[in-house]
Amino acid sequence: MKKISAAIKCLFLTGACIVLTVSTQAQTEHTGWGVFVYSVKLGKKTDLIGDIQGRTGDGFSHLQTLLLRGGLQVKLKPNLLATAGYAYIIPRRTINGISGYGQEHRLWQQLIFLHPIGTASIQHRLRLEQRFISKSVVEADALKNQGNFFANRIRYFVRGVQPLVTQKPFVKGPFLALQNEVMLQFGDKSGVNGKVFDQNRLYFAAGRRFSKQFDLEAGYMNQYLLGRGKAFTNNHIAQVAAYIRL
Repeated sequence: MKKISAAIKCLFLTGACIVLTVSTQAQTEHTGWGVFVYSVKLGKKTDLIGDIQGRTGDGFSHLQTLLLRGGLQVKLKPNLLATAGYAYIIPRRTINGISGYGQEHRLWQQLIFLHPIGTASIQHRLRLEQRFISKSVVEADALKNQGNFFANRIRYFVRGVQPLVTQKPFVKGPFLALQNEVMLQFGDKSGVNGKVFDQNRLYFAAGRRFSKQFDLEAGYMNQYLLGRGKAFTNNHIAQVAAYIRL
């Protein structure tokens, strides 16, 4: 357990170092994300899970991305969960001053490992993604999608939730959350940024658990995205998230 705790601290420190290093060098954006996460019990060991996200563009000016994701989750052990699913993403793109929406079809598989550290609950998530991303071109002053390119990505996510009350189990009351996620690409990377590293997301939030079925939280996320060549973006995100468990 001490080794796991040390690894978590190392990951969060890495995310913080990225934020401090790039904050004065990157293209800076300010956006808002709304997140709805759901889980619906289907049987003793199976659940339907997923999330719906809406993300604004820089300066909260327009809808930049709509993400719809769902999957079937199986409980392998009380603290080990496996999921396979599909996601549909609609991103806004701009080419030569012409803006429009593309699309991405995504298959994904993940493992989640849960454990406590003291009174905090910790979640580790390892996710694989197979991405079919539309190729966008400008035709007649409009953005058109022609075919797709394929890309692979692996994501490691760790999240800790610390209740601010002493009850066990934690079913109601305020909490703090801290999480970090790193995303790496493998295989043919020519269709994306051409690099192994894709992005890092460091997030902290305050929230309230209203019942076993419902959490609501709000917080700040720093997203560091590596682009093509020497381009990179430091995105400051205000996020509101709701969690429903049925």
